[in-house]
Amino acid sequence: MDSHAAIIEKLNRLRRERGALVLAHSYQPAEVQDVADLVGDSLELSRAAAKNDSARLVLFCGVNFMAETAAILRPDRPVHVPDPNAGCPLANMITPRELADVRREHPGAVVVAYVNTSAEIKAASDICCTSANAAQVVRSVPADREIIFIPDRNLGDWVQQQAGRGDMIIWRGFCPTHNRIMERDVREARAAHPGAPVVVHPECRPEVRALAEEIASTSGMVRFCRESPAREFIIGTEVGMVYRLEKECPGKRFWPATELADCPNMKLTTLEKVLWELQDLAHPVKLDPAVAAAARRPLEKMVEVLGA
Repeated sequence: MDSHAAIIEKLNRLRRERGALVLAHSYQPAEVQDVADLVGDSLELSRAAAKNDSARLVLFCGVNFMAETAAILRPDRPVHVPDPNAGCPLANMITPRELADVRREHPGAVVVAYVNTSAEIKAASDICCTSANAAQVVRSVPADREIIFIPDRNLGDWVQQQAGRGDMIIWRGFCPTHNRIMERDVREARAAHPGAPVVVHPECRPEVRALAEEIASTSGMVRFCRESPAREFIIGTEVGMVYRLEKECPGKRFWPATELADCPNMKLTTLEKVLWELQDLAHPVKLDPAVAAAARRPLEKMVEVLGA
């Protein structure tokens, strides 16, 4: 077995030879975040891949829907994943047939799809959103149109409150990792770290969000914690986020609301798997061109709405 240093040396040599852009989501293991060219949220990384003209391939360290999004936005460049088994339970909680059924029940409704969805689901939707911009996207829908919000019920509930829309049909999906954060966990963390602001992701349960000083996407968490005068924070999202925050906000301390908020799919990626994929190129993302083209439209619509 090669040493850690030897793996990194081989990885960096292959990265240069392949012209690879290595992207890592904030929930990835620390060692994977450390070797990435960029660490961020799913859409931030996908858009970085789309804008980069020098890389010859993208290695996306996250879960499958994220790599799909990068491939949708930049169809002329190969996108690879270290482990094709890294799926997303939330994305799997709605199927194309189920979406077609709810569309028939609510003809004329606008389907707002969280980016945490498969390419097939995006292709059957009207507009995409992220946790950072979901409320803005929902506000952009004409007041006389119903909204079908998929697939996360916790994010949908929060967005409905933020946007003041009472006509949302919210799908029943949820993120198992964020749902594992309980109200008692936050109360216990607050007792252990008095005065530390609680910062949680909108995918958390409503009773957890109710206890937070700040509700934010992963990029929003970084911004809030960097700008806040507080020196300690309680973080209610996947535990990998703590490592990113420690790196980006030096001198501050971060405590997970619970160590149980650990996504097993995100943790399938290892340093060795990153190296092996650069060696073998065994796991390219493959999308039906028609599906990819259809899925690109709701992503582009979101960008139009945001004026980005």
